Amino acid sequence: MGNTFGHLFRISTFGESHGGGVGVVIDGCPPLVSIDASEIQAELDRRRPGQSKITTPRKEADTCEILSGVFEGKTLGTPIAILVRNQDTRPQDYGEMATTYRPSHADATYDAKYGIRNWQGGGRSSARETIGRVAAGAIAKKILKQAAGVEIVGYVKRIKDLECVADPDTVTLEQVESNIVRCPDAECAEKMIELIEKVRDSGDSIGGVVECVARNVPKGLGMPVFDKLEADLAKAIMSLPASKGFEIGSGFAGTLLKGSEHNDEYYTDDKGVIRTVTNRSGGIQGGIANGENIILRAAFKPTATIRQQQRTVTREGEETLLAAKGRHDPCVLPRAVPMVEAMVALVLCDHLLRHHGQCGTLKPEF
Repeated sequence: MGNTFGHLFRISTFGESHGGGVGVVIDGCPPLVSIDASEIQAELDRRRPGQSKITTPRKEADTCEILSGVFEGKTLGTPIAILVRNQDTRPQDYGEMATTYRPSHADATYDAKYGIRNWQGGGRSSARETIGRVAAGAIAKKILKQAAGVEIVGYVKRIKDLECVADPDTVTLEQVESNIVRCPDAECAEKMIELIEKVRDSGDSIGGVVECVARNVPKGLGMPVFDKLEADLAKAIMSLPASKGFEIGSGFAGTLLKGSEHNDEYYTDDKGVIRTVTNRSGGIQGGIANGENIILRAAFKPTATIRQQQRTVTREGEETLLAAKGRHDPCVLPRAVPMVEAMVALVLCDHLLRHHGQCGTLKPEF
């Protein structure tokens, strides 16, 4: 029913925003991976609400509980269940939204599909659903690092019309985490924070772009037709709440170039490895990783729930006005960074296992 993602490394998320809790079941995780709750918690802390003055004021510790699949600090190869209990719920803030649709929110479409919805905080359409993805992504990151030395770093590239200067080939997690907006360009970060605060105080919201790089991705990951690596990455990114666009490599800007300008010419480096001079392909050619850094961008729309009064309708179709209550991010970008990283990790981990299953039996590569 659309709650499961992946082929060999599969996750199923569960829970609603103001229900008892949210979480994930991970199936297909290899055995003997060293993991403990603190590693998962570190990623969840980057995603949790209430972490700064520019995020939602909802106070949730998002403490994770590993219910199964891990014993004495190592994965068993059996399903891993991770639960995060909801604590700071205020369903009363959403009473009006039980019968009134928020513009550009999932309220109306959930009613159209199911004829029923949990209207408390958005229910299943809330970004709290991504807790399960980020928890699973922490394990996927560990597998990728251990098996192939893969490193995944996301950061806020742009908020509204403020765009930072950052080199995806060299940007570090420490630079990203050095400020509350998760932008590695310190000067631009200050301007972004000021803009978010200004928009928040006016009862409005803004969007932007997260850029993400995956380094040391083994050559050969990905399938050549329907399961192209960039196709699976696109689906992963576009499944995130508020996502509205996906680019990889040169993206739409590549359409302005001629083939002679866009092609990534080959050379052999001093270690005898075949490389490309440029990386407009974004690390993927023909749906398969070519060994260069995978560089992608995810566009996120402004948060739909805002305090400004807007025209809308009730479930019965009666026209009305709504100034939404509740606690919401004026800009989702800072908290979206670990979500993007998690989805990239899940796709790469899944394709790593698939690659070994098809190509590694007779020709093990690493």
